Amino acid sequence: MLTNDQLAQWDRENFFHPSTHLAQHARGEMPSRVISRADGVFIEDRDGTRFLDAFAGLYCVNVGYGRQEIAEAIAAQARELAYYHAYVGHGTEASITLAKMILDRAPKNMSKVYFGLGGSDANETNIKLVWYYNNIRGLPGKKRIISRWRGYHGSGLMTGSLTGLEGFHKKFDLPLSQVIHTEAPCYFRRKNMAQTEAEFTAHCDAELEALIEREGADTIAAFIGVPVLGTGGIVPPPAGYWPAIQAVLKKHDILLIADEVVTGFGRLGSMFGSTHYGIEPDFITIAKGLTSAYAPLSGSIVSDRVWSVLEQGTDENGPIGHGWTYSAHPIGAAAGVANLKLIDALDLVRNAGEVGAYLKSAMSDALADHPNVGEIRGEGMLCAVELVEERETRCFFDPARKIGPQVAAAMAAKDRVIARAMPQGDIIGFAPPFCLSRDEADRVVAATASAIRSILG
Repeated sequence: MLTNDQLAQWDRENFFHPSTHLAQHARGEMPSRVISRADGVFIEDRDGTRFLDAFAGLYCVNVGYGRQEIAEAIAAQARELAYYHAYVGHGTEASITLAKMILDRAPKNMSKVYFGLGGSDANETNIKLVWYYNNIRGLPGKKRIISRWRGYHGSGLMTGSLTGLEGFHKKFDLPLSQVIHTEAPCYFRRKNMAQTEAEFTAHCDAELEALIEREGADTIAAFIGVPVLGTGGIVPPPAGYWPAIQAVLKKHDILLIADEVVTGFGRLGSMFGSTHYGIEPDFITIAKGLTSAYAPLSGSIVSDRVWSVLEQGTDENGPIGHGWTYSAHPIGAAAGVANLKLIDALDLVRNAGEVGAYLKSAMSDALADHPNVGEIRGEGMLCAVELVEERETRCFFDPARKIGPQVAAAMAAKDRVIARAMPQGDIIGFAPPFCLSRDEADRVVAATASAIRSILG
């Protein structure tokens, strides 16, 4: 541990870590893991310990680590033009090319891409544009946003409000009043155990209708949802969910924001979650998979019908008053171009679907009969194992026991496999890089089964 001693001290004394128990970290009561290198699906810390990263960082290193093609594209762009802004019609070869590549892959009703840096700022952009859109249409009261419990949409003021997770609201004076929440489409956690999946979908649909009726459709501007719930537990939607929800939104003239920060660019085995589930969005939020996290970049993809109103707004009011200094940063854009080319060249979307399905199937074979495994679920290169104290009655563990974190810690300590203990229950989450092989998937499954048995018997 000698190589980490100095950095560990500096870490505790100087570094404010996100999503961290600050007091425990400052006191040295939790590990300070300093990552120094990576390749493929593996990362290595400064002590030489090598881990299989079964969560791709934070669902984001989709093409895998160590891709020299992307590193070289970043370096070449930095040497030629490290920065120029995108205001007042300025662009770069990389940003213009990337916008074209994104729209070539997006649903056909999408029109333009606005670039930011992360998923949070992309969703802030979406909300501002939704409000602008309805002001231009002469509907100044139609401004509230419906989100869902257990959904994650960012950590800003509006985006933290959209996020339906208690930890992102507690003591932050969130959610803001412009945001209201509806039922999470989590069939496993339904209150009425007697409901079939179709009945639960109808229930979610009815809950949304009732919320709109209570609040007034003339006050509601948009609905935001991720195609597959991510941080809320890696939960694919119940059958028929998205067609039912879209019918309600169209009926009440409510825009649909598809937050594809996690699902965009192949994680479900399809280029976008919107096409995977037949969603017709007005906005698509993109980030993580856009560059596979080799450089910060996000985007808000705007539909044809919204774009026409935005154009009208600038004819009436002058240039649109929205922008970031680093919008369409050329280094991020160069990384995005190289990343999307690599996804195509290596056929990684197909691999994500095929090896992801194998991972879920192998996890079921290994753990479906365990008395504390309530559900194994997933879609594409997303998988989750939800643990329960008693399966027949679906009795959950006391959160204070931290069963999920114990399992994830055991996987890392014994088998050097990184999974994520999800924050809304004892759920072990997996979102590996798309280049995961079947042999590597077997290692993930074996580590999961071993850790669960070591903690729960």
